[in-house]
Amino acid sequence: MSWDPEHYLRFADERTRPAFELVQRIENETPGRVIDLGCGPANSTAVLAARWPEAVIEGLDSSPEMIEKARRAGLRARFSVADIEDWQPAVAYDVVYSNATLQWLPDHPVLLPRLMAGVAPGGSFAFQVPHNQDAPSHELMREVGASGPWSAKLRNVRGVSVLSADAYYGILSPFARTLDIWETEYLHVLDGEDPVYRWVGATGLRPYAQALDGGEREAFLSAYRARLREAYPQRPDGKTLFAFKRLFLVLRK
Repeated sequence: MSWDPEHYLRFADERTRPAFELVQRIENETPGRVIDLGCGPANSTAVLAARWPEAVIEGLDSSPEMIEKARRAGLRARFSVADIEDWQPAVAYDVVYSNATLQWLPDHPVLLPRLMAGVAPGGSFAFQVPHNQDAPSHELMREVGASGPWSAKLRNVRGVSVLSADAYYGILSPFARTLDIWETEYLHVLDGEDPVYRWVGATGLRPYAQALDGGEREAFLSAYRARLREAYPQRPDGKTLFAFKRLFLVLRK
C-alpha cells in the first residue's frame, strides 16, 4: 500500500497533537537512544527530537515516500525504510515510540512482546492508535464497501488491528514496572468541503481506494463521500465537527 505524505500532512496539527501528548507522559528524562516506529513524514519524530535534544533519534517506516519526506524535514535524526514486523534491533532502545501506526499490523499479542525485546531495562514503550472503528467514518466505509458491485474486490481489504485497553494490559503487564493506559476523544473542528473525506483519504480509506481503479473506484468514492456528508454535515459557520477517539499506552520496562 502506498502513502502520500502531502495528503497526510493536510491535517498536520490535528495528527501531531496526540504524538505530543503521548511523549509528554514518558518519564525517561535522558534517554540515549530513541526510535520512532512508523515515523511517517517525521511530524512525530520532530516531537521526540524536541523533547530529547541530546538523544540519538531514529525513524523507521515501510513507505519510501514517507521516509523521503522525513529526510527533507531537516531534523537531527536518522531515517530508514523497513517493516516493523521485521524489526530486530541489534541494541535495545531507551524509548520505543509509535504514533498511529501499530493499528496497521496484525496479531498484537505476538507483535507487542516482540517489540518489547527492543526496549532496554528501565526504558519505555509508548504508542497510540486510533480507537474509532465504530465511528460513522469507518462504519460507512465498510458498509459502502460491502454493498456495491465492488464488494468482491473489497472483501479482504487490509483492515486495522486495535484491541481493547484491558487486552493491552493483559499482553504487556508482565513486562511492566509501570503501565499507563488511557483513551482520549478529540473533537476536531474542520474547515472546507468534505473535510472528513479528505482526512480519511490519507489513512483508513487508502486500502479501499487502492483496491479499485478507474470508474469503479470513482463510483465507490462518490457513494462513500455522499454518506459522509450526511453523517458529518457542515454547520452554518462552515465548520464540520469530527469526533475521533485514540487509545494511548506508556509502559516502563
